[in-house]
Amino acid sequence: MEKAYRYRFYPTTPQENLLRRTMGCARLVYNKALAARTEAWYEHQEKVGYSQTSSMLTNWKKEEELDFLNEVSCVPLQQGLRHLQAAFSNFFAGRAKYPNFKKKQNGGSAEFTKSAFRWKDGRVFLAKCTTPLPIRWSQQIPEGCIPSTITVKLTPAGCWFVSILVDDHTIKPLPKIEKSIGLDVGITSLIATSNGDKIANPKHFKKLRKKLKRKQKALTRKQKGSSNRQKARVQVAKVYARITDARKDFLHKLTTQLVRENQTIVVEDLAIKNMVKNHKLALAISDASWGELIRQLAYKCQWYGRELIKIDRWFPSSKRCGNCGHIVDKLPLNIREWECSKCGANHDRDINAANNILAAGLAVSVCGATVRPKESKSRKAGAGEAET
Repeated sequence: MEKAYRYRFYPTTPQENLLRRTMGCARLVYNKALAARTEAWYEHQEKVGYSQTSSMLTNWKKEEELDFLNEVSCVPLQQGLRHLQAAFSNFFAGRAKYPNFKKKQNGGSAEFTKSAFRWKDGRVFLAKCTTPLPIRWSQQIPEGCIPSTITVKLTPAGCWFVSILVDDHTIKPLPKIEKSIGLDVGITSLIATSNGDKIANPKHFKKLRKKLKRKQKALTRKQKGSSNRQKARVQVAKVYARITDARKDFLHKLTTQLVRENQTIVVEDLAIKNMVKNHKLALAISDASWGELIRQLAYKCQWYGRELIKIDRWFPSSKRCGNCGHIVDKLPLNIREWECSKCGANHDRDINAANNILAAGLAVSVCGATVRPKESKSRKAGAGEAET
């Protein structure tokens, strides 16, 4: 299994200068290639692919005003063009928006493949750099694992990180257990489980919203282009980084626990991109980070031999009575408990939905049964696979 290990590191002054120049050149090449592809389409209706942009890069290096592109490793520049090609592929497939130009204030990244770094005695030597990166090894890479790709990233807050991708042979499937669980995601409770438990939503953004607002107001007062504005921008980025780190830490602990304790996990395949278009719920949904929760469940299930089942987003999990199967016509979001008019059973909205999600997922898994009143688009989604 491929696994990326991410570490903080503190480059020396020569290393930082080289890395900043490398990221700047990679950003320049990416933006020039994006502009060339956009111009070719809108002016001549011509499609430009990776091979053409790679030829453009060769010509750019020969130009006198772009001679500095030869001072850095060519691998991050080529990788940037490959990333641009992937961005266009996602755009044409409807999975993403049109690629944007990269900005210096957003930090940057540089990807090095095997030909552009050396891995020696547990140390990383990047191309055109004679000294190893001073990495803070919070955990050791498993013995016998050789890095295939190394990505250096500078965050908007000014922190340096290195991500080391390896084929980790130490990841083994967990022993099989006879436990299944259904998850219903929410806002007040991040998830409600079919076991009757509710995990409260930490609301990391809400906790730091006042501090973020104060830092942003200070940023708007600074004169554009001044050093004080740059310092204020870093302060805002640090608050955002703190929110992101807290959110990811919580989700990693939660998803790891769910994968370890259950053989089968059933979730709904929600259209989160469409849901955040509701301006009244967009902030709360984004703070809950449902997409990241499901993404982590997907690859961890793949790692440890668990099964993740995604049921159809149109399945009426909340409106269906878990006791008799009766479906109510309307169930507004403000109603958290309701009583079935047919059998009289009293339901907690979220727990009832989680039980219905589990039942529907097991039905799909065992016999491919439909989970919608008429036809179902539900498919058993293997761990890490997108539902079709």
